[in-house]
Amino acid sequence: EVQLVESGGGLVQAWGSLRLSCDTSGVTFDAYAIAWFRQIPGKFREVISCMGKSSGRTYLANSVKARFAMSNDNAMKAVYLKMNDLKTEDTGVYFCAVHRTYDSYGYCRTGRHYDDWGQGTQVTVSS
Repeated sequence: EVQLVESGGGLVQAWGSLRLSCDTSGVTFDAYAIAWFRQIPGKFREVISCMGKSSGRTYLANSVKARFAMSNDNAMKAVYLKMNDLKTEDTGVYFCAVHRTYDSYGYCRTGRHYDDWGQGTQVTVSS
């Protein structure tokens, strides 16, 4: 059973920083991708960063590319999202998710058909 547990969200002032963590268990597939999504009120859930087990590349959405960074421990037991220079428009619920089959850079960035989701962690950026 896959379990994903996010943490690290909270209230921060604009231009501040947060580091989100996603602790994983049960992710033992031959190929998989792990992604960070966010759900902003009134908008579709979007993938903002992802990495595949063996792709060697990390995707970052244009809206966060210059400010966020995704990393992981060597065993993918945990993935992180370091968020710098936060803006009020970054406010939302952040989820980590796993795609159990595809781990390519090109596919993970589509945000499609992720199989497993964490409960999400709220990030609120105040002006």
